[in-house]
Amino acid sequence: MSRTIKAALGSVAIAVVVLLLKVAAWWLTGSVALYSDALESIINIVASIAAVIALSVSAKPADANHPYGHHKAEYLSAVLEGVLIVLASLSILREAYYDWFAPKTLDAPVLGLAVNLLATAINLGWAVFLTRLGRRWRSPALSADGKHLMADVFTSVGVIVGVALVALTGWTRLDPALAAIVALNILWTGYSLVRTSVGGLMDEAPDPEVTARLRELVAVHANGAIEAHDFRTRSAGRVTFVEFHLVVPGSMAVSDAHLICDRIEAAIRRETGEAVITIHVEPPEKAKHQGVLVLS
Repeated sequence: MSRTIKAALGSVAIAVVVLLLKVAAWWLTGSVALYSDALESIINIVASIAAVIALSVSAKPADANHPYGHHKAEYLSAVLEGVLIVLASLSILREAYYDWFAPKTLDAPVLGLAVNLLATAINLGWAVFLTRLGRRWRSPALSADGKHLMADVFTSVGVIVGVALVALTGWTRLDPALAAIVALNILWTGYSLVRTSVGGLMDEAPDPEVTARLRELVAVHANGAIEAHDFRTRSAGRVTFVEFHLVVPGSMAVSDAHLICDRIEAAIRRETGEAVITIHVEPPEKAKHQGVLVLS
């Protein structure tokens, strides 16, 4: 079992614990905002299970039907999480709307808030941990799960503030009002997550800084070549795909050109980790006098 799958399974366990705590907080208070917070935790469980499945699929090696591997399965999980976040926010807005017109007096708000605060602290710690792992391991599924949980933390903080103010002021409409505000923030988070994940599925180019760094590596480690052009790169999950044409002197032996390619590939893999690199070697008459100039 890979480390990413273990982390995703940890998310499922954490989500179950947090759900039980939030349901208890809602049961103690009767707050619609706490009910909405608990509802989002159910979606966290579903999303975490989806991440486990996606990571299991993406870890499969390339086969006859998928010669480039299964790495994009992680983006499908991230899209699903984004959609679930949007649905959760709409559900919260619905509950807030109804509670605005029929506000309720809260029961045992102090104890309920204490239980919800414990659940929020657990979520916060795990969200930060997952986000860092997703960035370090280049896993869209873990990163999406971390962002989802962080959105849940923002929801919970807003809910806690709302319930506390209701208990202090007696103005029951504060409960649905703050729940609605936080729901709109979650809605934006879900949209952003879907947008990023769809970009990955559509082979969107990485950040310009990433492309510039890869081009720099080619320029520095292609000693003996003339230029590199038609440089393209994309990412699929934790794998970076790089391809370009490398122009070498016409008199250069095939073995020497191969050594240059090996040197470039090694440098790129040290920078990116797992990578699929395609280099098309060309004679000098194919030079375009643009692209990546080799540093001698």
